[in-house]
Amino acid sequence: MSGVRAAAAGAWQRPLRWIAGWTLPVALLVAMQLAAGQPGAPRYVVAPTDIAATTWELLASGELIRDAMASGVRSYSGFFMGAALGVAIGLLSAVWRQARAFFDPLVSTLYPVPKVALLPVIITWLGFGDVSKIALITLAVFFPTFINTLYGARATPLSLIWAARNMGAGPAYIFRRVIFPAALPQIFTGLRSGLALSFIVLFAAEMVGSHDGLGDMVVRAEEAMRYDWMYTAILAIGLMGFVSDRVLLAIRRRLLADKYPGEARHG
Repeated sequence: MSGVRAAAAGAWQRPLRWIAGWTLPVALLVAMQLAAGQPGAPRYVVAPTDIAATTWELLASGELIRDAMASGVRSYSGFFMGAALGVAIGLLSAVWRQARAFFDPLVSTLYPVPKVALLPVIITWLGFGDVSKIALITLAVFFPTFINTLYGARATPLSLIWAARNMGAGPAYIFRRVIFPAALPQIFTGLRSGLALSFIVLFAAEMVGSHDGLGDMVVRAEEAMRYDWMYTAILAIGLMGFVSDRVLLAIRRRLLADKYPGEARHG
């Protein structure tokens, strides 16, 4: 009987959480729609219906798709390279003290530096093309991924390592079957932070010396005083980030649900 009640309560909680999550965005859209219709409203207050119409026009012309694809290639290229480097070097530093001693001062010095501040230096080295933008995104993604991987692996319970050793497991087996699985939740936390940073840095990088992409679209919209274009570009990059984050969470849930029951419920 109690199981039936719990199932009924769970069935109600899901739509309630969905409504709670969308209340504020819907309220903001309604407020913008009402404010845009008022006499003397600033030009930057654009009705959501006008933004939707502009988005449809840019989609139909292919302009929005071209800019979104250019931004996607840069962002995902930088994310995958930064994530691969962060996870690999983080794991290496966790199990090899000399590697940790080598990378720790470098990471401690560069991590607090705003990565956008490095853009002029990277442009000087690599030019205004895609390489400099991808390099900046790679750098931004590397640090949170590295730090979370390092401390996730180092937090592996010693009792698990000792138990594996007592059963005759070698270092490679312990790393593959004990340390790496134990670090996975923290690794995904770092990847999620890195993914968000990849879009933030992308937007800033494309606003300097770029001829396409959603960041450049914002610059073009500002020059043309087309605030509806600007909101469309911001919404597009927000949607790309949202979908990418949901995909990453789904992968995390699928990989970790067997070992961590909480992942199956909350992701």
